[in-house]
Amino acid sequence: MSTTRPTRALVLVNGDDTHHDLLAASPILQQLGVDADLVTDRGMGMNRFIDPRPATADADVYLLYTSGGAFPTAQQEALASAVRAGKGVVALHCANLVGFGEGGLEADRPLFDLLGNRYLSHGPGYHEGRQTVEFVGEHPITQGLENFEIFDEYYEYAFADDGHQVLATRARVEDGVAIPLMYTREVGAGRVVYLALGHDLRAWGEPGFRTLVKRSLRWAAGLEVEA
Repeated sequence: MSTTRPTRALVLVNGDDTHHDLLAASPILQQLGVDADLVTDRGMGMNRFIDPRPATADADVYLLYTSGGAFPTAQQEALASAVRAGKGVVALHCANLVGFGEGGLEADRPLFDLLGNRYLSHGPGYHEGRQTVEFVGEHPITQGLENFEIFDEYYEYAFADDGHQVLATRARVEDGVAIPLMYTREVGAGRVVYLALGHDLRAWGEPGFRTLVKRSLRWAAGLEVEA
């Protein structure tokens, strides 16, 4: 009698940035994984990809809500290798804060190349506010979704390369320039999603945000995403 192995997700928080509530985010994001029909665990810290223990090794997709903290270059390389071999990553909001620690961008090069972007600033004007999420193009994650409004922190970032598909944008308040909010990319046999939303509880409870995270987890894990 054969049994089907369940698809597993691992929510990871890490960092020392007091502007992001890592501990509050962890159980909320874990529940989104459960709601996406994934067996979902959660953990803290990124020193786990070299000789990983079962919770890390068995995960099919990692959900990252990280904001600085220790993530050695060798551990980044091990994560990138796991993704190239077929695992998935969904990186939220502050997970793109790379290049700000000791060693600068070169120390974080594997993570930068994996995620495909790095944080630049909040942009001109206020650092947070009401914004409209506008979907662009076609993709299983966003199929059938309607544009929605959300109160969240503004992020602007630089892409690592052109190997991505933008799924959603927002209009910058000051000049109306379209700023990417969400994209996907494929790295080897693996899949990566970056979503700039998700600063705090005000965003985590929004139906639009929750839907995007759940769909992203399923797509990055290689599962069907129902419209």
